[in-house]
Amino acid sequence: MIYRVLAEAVLLVHFLFILFVIFGGLLVFRWSKAAWIHLPCLIWGAAIIMAGWICPLTPLENHLRRAAGEEGYDAGFIEHYLLAVVYPGGLTPAVQIVLGLLLLGFNGLVYALWVRRIRRKDKRTPLE
Repeated sequence: MIYRVLAEAVLLVHFLFILFVIFGGLLVFRWSKAAWIHLPCLIWGAAIIMAGWICPLTPLENHLRRAAGEEGYDAGFIEHYLLAVVYPGGLTPAVQIVLGLLLLGFNGLVYALWVRRIRRKDKRTPLE
């Protein structure tokens, strides 16, 4: 029972991490120091998807599921949980690179807007 709960917890953390990688850049508009956490996570997430690597959380979840008497899965998190919904035909290396570039592009736009906002704010402050 405990292994199944732990596997589900890892699954939840994995999902939340993916959401953070995708949308975490938006947090800088509220908390600018979030960039120090988000940027390394973004680089890691983009590398995982573009290189076709398996995130370390996937084997951990599989280990916990097997320890709970359940079956694990061989594919990565995205392929196992999201592939059937998003890409019914299969996830190819080319699609993975496109996804990684979209991820980087979206977050690049977010950070560009953030920097622009900061520069505008700096121009409004009087010179001493």
